[in-house]
Amino acid sequence: MLKLKTLLTSLTLGLLTTGTFAADNKAYSIVEKMDRQQREIADGTMMRSQLSTCKFGQKNKQITCVETPRVKVLESVSKQYGEEKKDSKGVSILLEPASERGIGMLTYSYDDPNKDTESWLYLSALGKVKRMASGTGEDREPVSVFGSEFTTEDMESGTVDEYTYKILQEGPFGGREVWVIEAIPKPIREPKTEYSKVLYWIDKERYTLLKAQTYDKRGKPFKQIAFKDIEQINGHWIARDVTLINLQSQRLSNMKTEAITMNVKVDDEFLTQRTLTDFAYREKTLEELRKQFQ
Repeated sequence: MLKLKTLLTSLTLGLLTTGTFAADNKAYSIVEKMDRQQREIADGTMMRSQLSTCKFGQKNKQITCVETPRVKVLESVSKQYGEEKKDSKGVSILLEPASERGIGMLTYSYDDPNKDTESWLYLSALGKVKRMASGTGEDREPVSVFGSEFTTEDMESGTVDEYTYKILQEGPFGGREVWVIEAIPKPIREPKTEYSKVLYWIDKERYTLLKAQTYDKRGKPFKQIAFKDIEQINGHWIARDVTLINLQSQRLSNMKTEAITMNVKVDDEFLTQRTLTDFAYREKTLEELRKQFQ
């Protein structure tokens, strides 16, 4: 009888383990499919965006700016690399305000978990390129995107394998059916992230993000990100309006895509520091890409 009980217990534990593994594997597959779509969108893409940032408050349960937003207009070009297109390079240049025109940011991110994201900032007024320390180690801070609440980590893709995943629930959200998936950084990711976990609300039909919620290293709510105005462009679903609310700094940033062109040929040379410093070279290339805006 004892052997039978032991056998039944072992079978039960085996079934539970198998079920848990299958559920975790499904969660991973969902996030990987979502991430793959983001990588495809970013491969040979140029965007013109409006980036606004302000201090916020709540009025009638609505979050609104309590000061005049700081508004910037920028153009960004990106390209994916590697066998699975998990490495990325991107450059962004400010067009407005006039006082900041020409300030640029170059960012490289890697699939290799042992390599940190690399970022460089070009200050046109000084004519100098400054390398930004990426990651969130003791002597480093996450790199902000042009002084906004977005950081290079918030814009990354291709890091799916650096987390473990669990489906927390399924159901309606914002008129869409979604999975709510929890992402926990693996030990190799922990030194490079601000977050102890991230929750994703993923559209079941379109495999797009509708919402994300991050938590800081103490487990407290940190940032909420909402994805709106989702439309299909060149066969991909793209959110043209993204709002990030930093619950700790009480600041929010909004990124609106004003124009976009995809599947364009981007020379590798353009995604280097030369684009930051060589105005004539940069403008000649951008002018050709602008003709393809949608």
